[in-house]
Amino acid sequence: MTSAAERFRSLHRLVGNTPLLAVDFAWRGEPRVIYAKQESLNLTGSIKDRMALHILEHGYRDGRIRPGDPIAEATSGNTGISFSAIGRALGHPVTVFMPDWMSPERMSLIASFGASIVPVSRAEGGFLGSIRLSEAFAARDPRVFLPCQFSNEANVQAHFDTTGPEIWLQLQQAGLGVDAFVAGVGTGGTVMGAGRYLRTRQPSVRVHPLEPAESPTLSTGRKVGQHRIQGISDEFIPPILKLEELDSVVAVHDGDAILLAQQLAHCGLAVGISSGANFLGALHVQNALGPTSVVVTVFADSNKKYLSTDLLRPEPVREGYLSPDVTIVGFRVFQRVCELCVDQPPPRAIPLTPR
Repeated sequence: MTSAAERFRSLHRLVGNTPLLAVDFAWRGEPRVIYAKQESLNLTGSIKDRMALHILEHGYRDGRIRPGDPIAEATSGNTGISFSAIGRALGHPVTVFMPDWMSPERMSLIASFGASIVPVSRAEGGFLGSIRLSEAFAARDPRVFLPCQFSNEANVQAHFDTTGPEIWLQLQQAGLGVDAFVAGVGTGGTVMGAGRYLRTRQPSVRVHPLEPAESPTLSTGRKVGQHRIQGISDEFIPPILKLEELDSVVAVHDGDAILLAQQLAHCGLAVGISSGANFLGALHVQNALGPTSVVVTVFADSNKKYLSTDLLRPEPVREGYLSPDVTIVGFRVFQRVCELCVDQPPPRAIPLTPR
């Protein structure tokens, strides 16, 4: 029988160490470059695999989850897919609580891994209702493990240990530093963890969280409006997000993000709507810092979970959009970071004693 330690070792080979892309484009005719991690190449196709694997591994080491224990999590999609796949690979039953307006593709993917889905309507509280229901579910069974992605510091640590070092080493291999890092905020783990690491190597790095202009939760401190960028700005400011440690919040219109994601796909980069938003957020920061500044972001997932959404429909251009002045020229791929090049602590023993 394969041990939990061996399963984690195998899963680590399928998560992280993603390519860094140099996306060549023209901004109003001027040649530019934005750098982005291609996170669709993780196990389930999104950046959330990094956090899910890290949280579960830490849970095993701390004895908070044992072999066979149920896992329950509230999610807007990608995290649920990640915990479903990785949890099932480790032998756990998984239950996902998710707002019922998320794309059908997300729900189908979760179900395909054998996880249970509890859809939550707006009348039942939407995303906050999903969290409450997952906590009530766990209260009925002491064996249930709640990853608590929005408040679990292991989420931040996952990106401090992997995403940040990978970005730094890949740019270093090309003789480049980094001026800024931009990422949309779902849980805040990516922008906090990767940003903190980059600042340990270069304290002057600017780190910007991103939100939809139609729902400026970070800027106002409360849920405002609705938007179409699934996976970010869920309904509240996550506890692990420390805005006082970050630079200014960048706002991107959801329609602009859709147009940019469509343009990236037409050049061979099939990405989700949040990736289009991240690119535009990086462009916004680059315009402030200068055209040759090195600004990095993440392409969090592919377009496969959005084929029934507005991503595949004509989107009108509105005043204030940046995408009409962007022309994607192509992209170059940086080599992946060799496992031996990433400074990680040696693996620790994982307790395997069942409850």
